[in-house]
Amino acid sequence: MRLCHIVPSLAERHGGPSKSVRALANHAVDAGAAVELLATGVRGDTVTPAPDDRAKIRLFRCVTPQWLTCSPTLRDYLVEVPADLIHHHSLWLLTLRYATEASRRHRAPLVISPRGMMNAWAWRHRRWRKVLAEKLIHPGALKHAAGWHATSAEEASDIHALGFRQPVCVAPNGVDLPEAANLAAARATWLELCPEARTRPVALFYSRLHHKKRVRELIDAWLSIPRGDWLLLIVGTAEEYTAERLAAEVADLGHTENIRVFDGAGRPAPYAIASLFVLPSHSENFGLVIAEALAAGVPAVVTDTTPWSDLTPNHAGWCVPWPDYTATLAQALLTPTAELKAMGQSGRQWVANEYSWSRAASLLHSFYRHLLHA
Repeated sequence: MRLCHIVPSLAERHGGPSKSVRALANHAVDAGAAVELLATGVRGDTVTPAPDDRAKIRLFRCVTPQWLTCSPTLRDYLVEVPADLIHHHSLWLLTLRYATEASRRHRAPLVISPRGMMNAWAWRHRRWRKVLAEKLIHPGALKHAAGWHATSAEEASDIHALGFRQPVCVAPNGVDLPEAANLAAARATWLELCPEARTRPVALFYSRLHHKKRVRELIDAWLSIPRGDWLLLIVGTAEEYTAERLAAEVADLGHTENIRVFDGAGRPAPYAIASLFVLPSHSENFGLVIAEALAAGVPAVVTDTTPWSDLTPNHAGWCVPWPDYTATLAQALLTPTAELKAMGQSGRQWVANEYSWSRAASLLHSFYRHLLHA
């Protein structure tokens, strides 16, 4: 099977899909496919080959308007080079138009991963732009799709709730358990950047700096509850906000001793210095950072608009509605250190058992074969 994965960007600043799609493409090779992973990039973007890359990765130049991932070279490549099946990740961008055109030209089934963009909150947010995208940017693409890939049962329900009746494959993202040496190196880096973490327990927010993640609301919640000696560490890649802007806002509030903000670009993930992970997001189709935190042995406090309702029964954290988030966060900060560590180990074992890239790739490979033979 000649499989083509398309993702708008592989740059770290664009969040989880830049990592998860690459991992999925590499494990699709192990499942028996010949895989190309195609992405776009602006001037200065590069893809550094990794030792475990098995898929062929190609980067295509974006031109104006770059925010729509306009790339004539990617479009031409897809027209010229046939694939048996095309799998596109994300919506509302020109890359989906190119994938749809190539699917029609080569009579190859098209699978779409909405990557959280069909969640009720995301679907309503700036709805007028999405209506225009459906009509002008990739007309007919959503109806043309042969199938969908959802990373959770909740996301599959979101797809069906919008009226789409194509088959849906539920294949959660995988997560790799970090090696002790990598955790130690990351810990050393972050203790040098944030020396306060040597002596204080750390609650970590690590994600894109966007209002979807409720990072400003998290700051307000943090300042409204008893915190003891806890430190809130906010680390993220700039999107709607920059780390410098949020740090300035914290300084204006007079709380730099309670909250530290850093740009995460080019730095290792800071899970190794955290005792608790916090993400009060409006929506997540999967929430790879939640899985990564658990894999590093860090329990989490998240909103129920992420697909992590099993945190509580697995004794790995708390998953609650937003109106209950502040009170739950206060409860988590009062939890004894030994209990938090036990919750972290429970979460680590849970993701090791349930979330592997080989399982995700195997589920999708079976789904692809079903679509090809339909």
